[in-house]
Amino acid sequence: MNRRGYVQLELEKRRRMNNVLLLSLLLITRRKNKRTPKRFWIRDIFKKRQQLGAYHNLLNEMRLTDTEKYFNYLRMSSENFNNLLNIVGPKLLKIHCVREPISIGERLALTLRYLASGDSMVSISYAFRIAPTTITHIIYETCNAIWDCLADSVLLKPDEESWLNIAKEFEERWQLPHCVGAIDGKHVSIQAPAHSGSTYYNYKGSHSIVLLALCDARYKFTLVDIGSEGRHSDGGIFKNSNIGKRILENQMKFPAPSAFTENGDPFNYYIAADEAFPLSTCIMRPYPGSFLSQTKRIFNYRLCRARRVIENVFGILAARWRIYRKAIIASQPTRYCSSLTIDREDEFGGVIGGDWRKEPSNNLISVGRTSTNMYGRVAETMRERLSKYFVGQGAVAFQWDK
Repeated sequence: MNRRGYVQLELEKRRRMNNVLLLSLLLITRRKNKRTPKRFWIRDIFKKRQQLGAYHNLLNEMRLTDTEKYFNYLRMSSENFNNLLNIVGPKLLKIHCVREPISIGERLALTLRYLASGDSMVSISYAFRIAPTTITHIIYETCNAIWDCLADSVLLKPDEESWLNIAKEFEERWQLPHCVGAIDGKHVSIQAPAHSGSTYYNYKGSHSIVLLALCDARYKFTLVDIGSEGRHSDGGIFKNSNIGKRILENQMKFPAPSAFTENGDPFNYYIAADEAFPLSTCIMRPYPGSFLSQTKRIFNYRLCRARRVIENVFGILAARWRIYRKAIIASQPTRYCSSLTIDREDEFGGVIGGDWRKEPSNNLISVGRTSTNMYGRVAETMRERLSKYFVGQGAVAFQWDK
């Protein structure tokens, strides 16, 4: 074969190869452009929501025949559920476009069940027969609606009159004068958000956000600060929180100092805290150490006796809303509380643990020390004055054997 014939043969081979490649590309393109069959509008199990879903079936049955189980399921009575629905319902209404929207009652019920049980959103999806993605949106929207509708009416609006009322209750119920609240903080375990790295990684080796809260003498939250990342050092949690800044900068509108004994000197109003918080003119904490004088031991007992209220509040929170018992996965007027639920005292002043302490351990972890122990002489003088009052004019009979 001469050179010319060889060149023509090679050109023919290349032409054929190009044709094969073009045909292959055309076939692939046609397959990609071929319309895929539409997925069904809704799964068969979800089509039976109004016949077999928990809201239309189980909840209705319990509401009519077993109010105790109804309360256990949603952590509230049907009357309270209806009251809450009337408050948040307008924010949950949806416009009827193509399909009939999920009712506001069902939206509220599945959200309460999610919070009360600690079940996953997938489990709630099966129980209520609603798609998991829809469940996620409903829970998010409903929680926001509850907060928007209730925050202003349930949480405290700091003013002098409110603080004076709280101080009066602390003195009457816990024999602690001038106390305007008890404070504590907890790490709430969460599943680490995507790409968050060590942002939420805390000293306990888990991921968390911090819930810092103040409560009154009747086991009610008055102020809350939510969302500080778990990675923050113990010393920065309180100092960097909104509550901490306002307390330390005297922006809480506490009442002016006044005497709590006849002919006594004025004394600041303050918050009861544990060793994790700094001693200051507006925060009283126990004396450190084990080998203390009787006066200091009695002061610690009296202060901790009142501060125990906030421990009970967190315990009740986790016992009722069991979502706090596991890592959370997520991108009120005074109410009756059984005397068995909270810590109480016997006739001799001894502590009888509340039923919440018998519940399996929850994921609310103490924040640990929140600041340094440096304090001024004025704060120490205040603590000494309060200590002397507890062993003098303000003594109670059951404190001496503590």
